[in-house]
Amino acid sequence: MDYYALPIANLIEQLSKLPGIGRKTAQRLSFYILEMDPLEAEKLAVAITDAKEKVHYCSVCCNLTDGDPCHICRDDKRDKSTICVVEGAKDIIAMEKTREFKGLYHVLHGTISPMENIGPNEIKIKELLNRLSNEEVEEIILAINPTVEGEATALYIAKLLKPLGIKTTRIAHGIPVGGDLEYFDEITLSRAMENRREL
Repeated sequence: MDYYALPIANLIEQLSKLPGIGRKTAQRLSFYILEMDPLEAEKLAVAITDAKEKVHYCSVCCNLTDGDPCHICRDDKRDKSTICVVEGAKDIIAMEKTREFKGLYHVLHGTISPMENIGPNEIKIKELLNRLSNEEVEEIILAINPTVEGEATALYIAKLLKPLGIKTTRIAHGIPVGGDLEYFDEITLSRAMENRREL
């Protein structure tokens, strides 16, 4: 990093800490920022600071929001009898784009992962259970990614919900639309077979 002035080196260093940003991309972004109009660079800095200062967890669903409760929890048109449980806030955006789900959400902010010392108390499972005592929920949909950690988390939550008598479902996983069977691994194919349905 001796090639750069210290402020540039620091900028590259900080940008390279972002996920998916390698050293070369961080360098490119740094020089792009330096060439920006000063007003635009300031807007970028303010946007980052604002997001960090004003965004927090919704007290109901743990989604990221700047109001409390979040706009989804406040929406009277949503079906309050169904809660879709997702790993992260960005998963809500994916679900909302389908325009299929009309219920509420709950964001776990991670999955159980003993390898990374993340247990049930490190994610928002307790908050989900607290909601169930206050709301008239009939179904919990587990829309957690089909990873080893995701499966373990889904099974753990399902086990906790069983005594409560709340219907617990898991979104189907398998072959994406337009996919070729020859390119999928055995786990994806077996999951697709398990989740088959009658036409």
